Order: sequence, then C-alpha cells, then structure tokens
Amino acid sequence: MDITLTSLETEHSALLKAKIASQIASQGGWIPFSRYMEMALYEPGMGYYSAGAHKLGSGGDFTTAPELTPLFGAAICSTLIPVLEGLQSKGLPTRILEFGAGTGKLATSILSRLQDLEFPLDHYDIVEISPDLAEHQQESINKTISELESKTQTQWLSQLPKDFKGVILANEVIDAIPCDAIIYQNGFWYWRGVSFEDNQFIWKVGSPVKQELLPESLLSGDFSEGYITELHTPANAWMHQLSLHLHSGFFLTFDYGFPEREYYHPQRLEGTLMAHHRHHAIQDPFYLPGLCDLTTHVDWSQIARSALTDNVDDVYLTNQASYLLDAGIGDIALEIGDPSNPETFLPISNSLQKLLSEAEMGELFKAFAFSKNLDQLVPTCSLEDLPGLRGRNRL
Repeated sequence: MDITLTSLETEHSALLKAKIASQIASQGGWIPFSRYMEMALYEPGMGYYSAGAHKLGSGGDFTTAPELTPLFGAAICSTLIPVLEGLQSKGLPTRILEFGAGTGKLATSILSRLQDLEFPLDHYDIVEISPDLAEHQQESINKTISELESKTQTQWLSQLPKDFKGVILANEVIDAIPCDAIIYQNGFWYWRGVSFEDNQFIWKVGSPVKQELLPESLLSGDFSEGYITELHTPANAWMHQLSLHLHSGFFLTFDYGFPEREYYHPQRLEGTLMAHHRHHAIQDPFYLPGLCDLTTHVDWSQIARSALTDNVDDVYLTNQASYLLDAGIGDIALEIGDPSNPETFLPISNSLQKLLSEAEMGELFKAFAFSKNLDQLVPTCSLEDLPGLRGRNRL
C-alpha cells in the first residue's frame, strides 16, 4: 500500500504519536486500548475527528450512505413523520436531534424531503464533537434552510438535552466510540493495552478482565488460545444515557455490526478493529495516528440491553436493505427519477444497488431503533408499526 503524505501530515501524526507516547510513560508504560483510541480520534486539535482534515466522501477516508444519495435521508423521513405528526398534534415542537452529523448530508436530505412533503419541522439540532465538521455542517445546513425558505431552527449542542421529546438519529457513530481490546489466554480473558518501545506502539497484555464486565457469550463460548476481540463499555454507556434522556419518541441509528452470537463467533479470531485511510482498510490500528479513522463493528445485543435498562418500550434490529425497502425507498426513487431516462436514472439505480445489495451495504449495515413512551405521542402505535421497522426483528 503506497500512501504519500505531505510534510504537514507527517508532522501532525508525529506530534500526536509523541503525545500518546508521553501519556503511556506517565501511566507506567501501559494504557488501555480505549485510551489510545480516544486520543487517536478525539485529542483536541490533534485527533482524527478533532483536527481540520477532509474525512468524508470520495476525497476522504470513507463514504457513508447519506453521501451516496439523498434517497437515504428521504426514506428515513417515512419513519419519522408519524412521530413528528404526533408531536404536532400534542402542540409540542417537532424536533429532530442528530448525533455526529458528518458533512450534514443526512440533515439536508431530511430537511429537503420534509419540505417536499410540506411538513413544517420546528427544530433540527446537532450534537457534534468535531469543530471542523460542525463548521462544515453549519455552512451546509444553513444554506439549505435558506434555499428552502424554511423556518426550521438549528442549534449545535455539546450534549443531549434532558427529557427530550422527539426523534434522535445517528449514522455511523457507534463504530467510532472508543472500545477496549481483550485477549483469551490460558483459560482467562485479559486486557490488551498499548505500550511504546523502540519508537513504536505495541500491543501488551495487562491484567485479567473482571467476569462481570464480560458478556455471556465470552463466558460460555469455546475460544482458541490467543483469540482477540473487543468490549464496548463506552458505547453501552452512551446508549444508556440516550435512553435515560429520551422522554418520549424514538432513537434510530445505522451502523455495521452483528448480534452478539455472531460478533463473538469462535471463528472471528482477530476481532473487528480496523483503521481506514483514503479508502484503504488497514489492519494495524497504530498506523498514522491522527490521520487514520479507527472503527469496530457494533455488538447490537449489548447495545439493545443497555437501552432496555432504562425502561424503553421496545428495541428493534434489521438489516439496512430490509429497513430501506420497508420505508419505501423504491417508490421514492420512482418519484424523483424516470426509469425510461437512463441518463438521469442510472445514478439513482447505482446508489440503490450500493445501499441495498447484500454484497455492498445491505446486509452488513443494520438499522437499530428503540422507543420510549411512544404511545404518548402516537396512540396505539408501537415501534414496529413505523415504516422501515415493520419487518422481522433480528434481536
């Protein structure tokens, strides 16, 4: 793999590398992998998501579904509208909150679709920890609102409001929440942390993992010596906070991952941790800190259990293809494009192929949702009555 860096990129990565190495030295020569991942991605002014670098789209490091086509956001509106109408009927503000809005493409496609449907949205708020992405979002979203002559208000928040009533969205957020790495040795699970030797980061085994931190699949499964995987305590804690702060409405997210029985399959010997740089998948998570994205697949079973600890009504999981088809993405495509005109419909068809194909994003990516006090907004409506969520629940 040939990756040519500018002198500024080389210097940037070297500075973050030195800062992480200093952190390791201050902690006695070892830090948990979650701390390494946190610094590599979010260290102020230096981490991958905290420094000004182009990350998304064809010129960045990865492309997300909203970047491919506005059809993705348009289909999501089919799920949102019954709940937004419920808020409206109760005299409450119609409100959407998005976590980690990337370039703002999901927000602009949702705003445009709601405008086409003549639905007045009061608020589209965003929680974003990346300063450069927040700046890009503000420019893009405010421009769209102006062009649409919409009265939707936007606000960038540092944290989730308490007692939130409305819809919470997140696209490819959970995979970038720092995780811990663990390894199976001599019949026990051990933390797998990071040390620094000979001017490079290396894996180093730490103390045993307390059994209460391990999911049942890791306690009862038959694993080979040296089996490596991840624990997602911070992601589970985030989901716990979401379900705690949501008063009424629902949460919907899209990400790649598996239910627990697949995530911790005995044949998945090296876990799911990956680095990404300029559309290259890289096995070494220590490669070019600050310039590479670090991600893991999502353990949807643990995410669902974390939501259920705070009295949510229901949880739901399906693959992205099933969700989008049930949400009516095919009909929306026919609304905006003419199949008899190949010049205009071929790009639409190609985007649908990527979103829906089992070989592309259709199966690996999942749609996960939970609801809380939904019947207060939409009487007699359950989570699985909403368009997109009416198929088989895979939890």
